[in-house]
Amino acid sequence: MGYVELNVLNNTVPAPAPQVALGIDLGTTNSLAATWREGRPSVLRPDGRSGLVPSVIYFPESGAPIVGREARDHAVVDPRNTLFSVKRFMGRGLADVAQELATLPYAATENERGLIQLEARGRRYAPEELSALILRKVHDVASTALGEKAPTKCVITVPAYFDDAQRQSTRDAARIAGLDVLRIVNEPTAASLAYGLDQRDKGHVAVFDLGGGTFDVTILSIEDGVFRVLATNGDTHLGGDDFDQRLANLARTALGAEHGDELTRDPAFQQAARQAAEHCKIELTNQPEAELHLMVPHKRIAWRRRVSRDEFEALTADLIERTLDSCRRALSDAKLTAGQIDEVVLVGGSTRMPVVRRRIAEFFGRIPHTELNPDEVVALGAAVQAQILMGGRRDMLLLDVTPLSLGLETMGGAVSKIIQRNSTVPCEATEGFTTYADDQTGIDFHIVQGEREMARDCRSLGRFKLKGIPPMPAGMPRVAVRFHIDADGLLTVSAKEQSTGISAHIDVQPMHGLTDSEVEGMLKSGYANAVEDFAARRAADLKTEIGTMVLATEKNLNAGRAGLDKESIRDLEDALRDAKVAVQQDDVKALQRARDEFERAALPLAALLMNNVAQKALMGRSLGDV
Repeated sequence: MGYVELNVLNNTVPAPAPQVALGIDLGTTNSLAATWREGRPSVLRPDGRSGLVPSVIYFPESGAPIVGREARDHAVVDPRNTLFSVKRFMGRGLADVAQELATLPYAATENERGLIQLEARGRRYAPEELSALILRKVHDVASTALGEKAPTKCVITVPAYFDDAQRQSTRDAARIAGLDVLRIVNEPTAASLAYGLDQRDKGHVAVFDLGGGTFDVTILSIEDGVFRVLATNGDTHLGGDDFDQRLANLARTALGAEHGDELTRDPAFQQAARQAAEHCKIELTNQPEAELHLMVPHKRIAWRRRVSRDEFEALTADLIERTLDSCRRALSDAKLTAGQIDEVVLVGGSTRMPVVRRRIAEFFGRIPHTELNPDEVVALGAAVQAQILMGGRRDMLLLDVTPLSLGLETMGGAVSKIIQRNSTVPCEATEGFTTYADDQTGIDFHIVQGEREMARDCRSLGRFKLKGIPPMPAGMPRVAVRFHIDADGLLTVSAKEQSTGISAHIDVQPMHGLTDSEVEGMLKSGYANAVEDFAARRAADLKTEIGTMVLATEKNLNAGRAGLDKESIRDLEDALRDAKVAVQQDDVKALQRARDEFERAALPLAALLMNNVAQKALMGRSLGDV
């Protein structure tokens, strides 16, 4: 008897593919994306290339801004219109960054709200707007590596010592870039995740993060799957750039004495000195001695000086000591000694310096982890956290802390701290206040952040008013003020008068942050110019590709003439000429045609060269050897 199988009860639906999100390290010097693939975090690298995107933006005379490696190449020839180290200015005012600006070749101003703006080609840009350009480039690189559009959901890392204004600025930059931020995560926490230190049953971990523009050290505990930040300390004005400046100062001193202050103030000189110093520092990482070589063509200056590693370490000894002071403060806040630290993790390209590794090993009494690329470890950890948030892992809990105390200004200008620094987030705290004068019907609240006792010495985050309090003698009204910090470290403050129930609240908009309308304006501008920007970027990519093909062809054409027929040579020479003409314009269709025709005409030469290589490789070998 035949039968028909009814697959009803067992009609299982295949589980949907797990969603993924990007982990992004938005760095001062370089930025990078990673994601979770094949059971582990993986940096997104286009074929044969690094995934690192230099955090540099160049503004050409016409067309869209250029971001990344090509932008960095313009830093010496057009320094005033090449912006870098943007992360240092996120959520800051001019007074906060006066020392950094003194060494930079581009101009900066402040608008009426105290928001810092960087200038290029006569236009002013907010740091958030510039960071959005970098984030878009990182997303583009990630898309190229994946072979499809990369996810827009992401986790972005920030230094642990970033305050509320800087974290909000980072979130605004991502929003402008069209990204959906799942979580803002501290860089040290991300680094620990990358090393898999959460797999320990228990222990204490110190993460020493010395990047290009910022430094922080974080003390964490791991126990029963809970990953808890005990303390963090650091300096948003200390990083590899400062080490570079010490070497650059050698050139400034020597050449300033010979050519005067006019030379040392020249933007091209400043940028050339910065790049020369960085190259010298990197060479000193691997060699006991290196050359500090500075060229300023338009001033006809070619200057050289040998620098030993011992001299460099002496020049930067105080910078190393500043990092160790932060380590001491973090250990004190965590109520631990250096000997109680079980693991030490180094993060950031500047930790490659031998003196850093040596001094940290001496300070903690153990060899630090350096197995992973320090430039990639934060992005890898961000990818781990992104995978957790997308539902991939549920066996771990992250508990970060707020790096600075939050409170209110009271009468006389003192500060009442509501949430103490190193409090685990998310968190909230409530404190009671009352009126100062008889029949007072309103209270002005001034929210501040910092460790000083007077409000004038702390960072102002915002103000709001509670109105409608019934007239009563001073001290009679009872007002409960509640501070709430969410998982991203963003703050909401509310106040409620107990007898009447009247209330007011504020989602703190940092004084040096963008307003919602400013963010919306930048978003609309991005949408409005999306087609133009894409065309400009495509034209730039094609010009770069054609330029590479031209160089390779010119290098090998003469050697290949003997093996090519006259028609092939003529076609290639015509295509070469047309390609050189095409790169002088921005017409994407013309560039694409020139590139395709050039590739077709170059095929005989490429085949000839490959044949020659194969013949040389096989010369003198028998069939059995191959």
